Amino acid sequence: MVLLAGVSPEPLSASGRSSEKLSLPSLQSKMKIDPEGYETELYLIHNQFNSALELFQQQAALNFSSITGVGADPTVAKDLSDRAMFLAHVTPFYPKQLAEFPSDLAAFLKLSARTLPSGLRFHVSQALVLLLNRKIIDTKDTLSLFMELQTLGDRNLRKLAFSHVVHSIKRMNKNHKNEAKNRALQNILFALLQQEDESRAKRSLITLCELHRRKVWFDDRTANAICMACFHSSSRIMIAALSFLLDYEKIENDDEDSDASSSEDEMTQTPQVVINKEAVYKAHHKGTSASKKKKKAKLQRAIRSMKRQQRTSSKSNTSSYYSPLNHLKDAQGFVEKLFSRLQTCNERFEVKMMMLKVIARTVGLHRLILLNFYPFLQRYVQPHQKDITNLLAAAVQACHDMVPPDAVEPLFKQIVNQFVHDRSRTEAIAVGLNVIREICLRMPLLMTEDLLQDLALYKKSHEKAVSAAARSLITLFREVCPSLLVKKDRGRPVDPKARPRAYGEVNVLSNVPDIELLEHENEINGNGDENSDGAASISSDDGNENSDDEESQYTADDGSEDEDIVDEDEENDSIDEDESDIDDYDDEEDNDNEDKVETEEVEAEENDDYEVTDSSRPGDGAGDDENEDKKSKARKRKLSDFEGQLIAADTSLRALKRLAEANMSRALSDSTDGILSNEHFRRIKELKAKQEAKTALAQQGFKIPTSDQLSLKRVDPAKLEAHVRLKLNKEERLALVKAGREDRVQYQARTAVKQKKTGGSSNRQKEHKKYMPFAAKKAKAQRSRQEKSKKNQRSGKQFRGKKAWK
Repeated sequence: MVLLAGVSPEPLSASGRSSEKLSLPSLQSKMKIDPEGYETELYLIHNQFNSALELFQQQAALNFSSITGVGADPTVAKDLSDRAMFLAHVTPFYPKQLAEFPSDLAAFLKLSARTLPSGLRFHVSQALVLLLNRKIIDTKDTLSLFMELQTLGDRNLRKLAFSHVVHSIKRMNKNHKNEAKNRALQNILFALLQQEDESRAKRSLITLCELHRRKVWFDDRTANAICMACFHSSSRIMIAALSFLLDYEKIENDDEDSDASSSEDEMTQTPQVVINKEAVYKAHHKGTSASKKKKKAKLQRAIRSMKRQQRTSSKSNTSSYYSPLNHLKDAQGFVEKLFSRLQTCNERFEVKMMMLKVIARTVGLHRLILLNFYPFLQRYVQPHQKDITNLLAAAVQACHDMVPPDAVEPLFKQIVNQFVHDRSRTEAIAVGLNVIREICLRMPLLMTEDLLQDLALYKKSHEKAVSAAARSLITLFREVCPSLLVKKDRGRPVDPKARPRAYGEVNVLSNVPDIELLEHENEINGNGDENSDGAASISSDDGNENSDDEESQYTADDGSEDEDIVDEDEENDSIDEDESDIDDYDDEEDNDNEDKVETEEVEAEENDDYEVTDSSRPGDGAGDDENEDKKSKARKRKLSDFEGQLIAADTSLRALKRLAEANMSRALSDSTDGILSNEHFRRIKELKAKQEAKTALAQQGFKIPTSDQLSLKRVDPAKLEAHVRLKLNKEERLALVKAGREDRVQYQARTAVKQKKTGGSSNRQKEHKKYMPFAAKKAKAQRSRQEKSKKNQRSGKQFRGKKAWK
């Protein structure tokens, strides 16, 4: 041991030193209690650390086998690690005496980290972490060192360095985020990520992904750096970045069970669900039991659909959805660069599928145009292709309303031709129909009338998966474009004249959304309720529940749907139909009265115009003879009818313009000079909720999501295989057989069961062994002889026909 000059042995003995050694744990606790009284021991241990450090460096320079930790002296390494940990613990109590110790320790670890034994390297790293946790060293100075330590191949050290980097940056951003420090640390990791060295780039990428996942570095710079890692020269780095981008997005599962099992408490927590009282009364008190059951089911579906719409709207308002692909600065350039790499790479098929999914997700999310992507997908669209459902889900994801339909039409036709035909397998037809439905949901212009009518015929298939997929396609086009369907498949659409928007067509708002509800407030609250109730009761009596499977929106799960929707209730005449007829009759009378008032006004104006035209020709009416030519009469009649139609059209247009001007003036007069207050917006919200309730009761289909909602939604490949029964292998079939035999006893013959019987003989066996008197035996024998003779007599007289040989 090396002693400092002027150090006496008395304080050393008082510190607990005995037999040339110091008890470091006890000395450490004493130095923390009284730092000033143990400065001599501090100098001694510090000098011991320096001497052990020099000795170790000399041994490492002389012995080249010290890389594995074998050539170095284990006692020197043990002393060095113990004193390093001791000094790291007491450094906060001696800031002046040990001012150079942290920098010396970091420099030693940086220079000779690869040549140190694993145990010594781990202990020195722990000492440095301890100093960093006590904020004696800045994280910026040691970040590159700890990233380098993760590449040494030591598992324990890699775990320690990684957890330290993540927790230190998380702790730094706990209370508030220091952008200057974060930017400096990000620059270090970004530089490591761009290096050609695979190990350093991989550790940097893993650190960035972990910090982004924990929402510590939840900014655009980190997201863009992770996305740019897809273009790294190393395939492992590219695969890691792609897997992070794909695994980050969680598939949205709209659980049907969660909607079905929603309690009444949840219903009371959503005040926006407004259902008419009369519709509820009819569902519980009017009609037969079967019709009331249908009405109750319809009410429940309407409530669930409205609650689902409110949840999705609240989620979209709070913007809880997030993906790193949202923060791409140049999304179009990213997609084009990644697609060019996909076309030229020689990676295995799984890696190509990952690249393809990321491209499709980015195209759908940002609504980009990549026309070469769809012919590339067309090469892989085959039923026997590996991971075909994932491929088709990517194809669906890449379709949106900004893509020209001509670019997607070849891919769409190939899906139809390859999957949906009579000789295809059942699961292939079901998947093909589901994919066609999802593509048409995003691009309805691809569907033609003949093709849709051919695909609709699959609703009669005996396979549930195929029929459900076909019915879901019919349900979609009832809302999108009912005119493409056959009349019996249209049902009762909400808007019979609905048409898909043309390519490039955009709806531009010229006023506050839903402001027209304020103008018709009385109709919605008062008279409109009766009409809507009548419509709701009629639609509830209809029993057409196939398109209304609100739980799964597209897939018709229950098989209670009838094929002919218009004629399905003709055989079920009940009290409900009479009531609905009465309601219809009342509604028709009201509408007729209103129409009569309007037509009388228009006719009055038309008569005025006719009087003016007649007065201009005074001699036409009285001077005609009765025997005038029929041809001239027909020609005059046609001419007068044509002129009358022109005048009627002109007057009706003028009347409509005057009516529109009156409504606009009334609306402007009602509102305070066109300025809406909070009360107006609150009323608009309430009226919109009531209107949604009425439409939910009246409509048979589902609400078509907007293009923005479709771009945020990720397509689940498992939903494309809905109701498809996959074939089981031999092991799975045996497992099912064994599962059915669990409660079954082992098979045995009846004789073996009788032999093992322990409950005594049966009654029949006892009768055989019972002693009988002679008279009883004689009577029994005679009785049996009589029965046999009667049986023989009956058997000979069964045939009553003519013998063939006579």
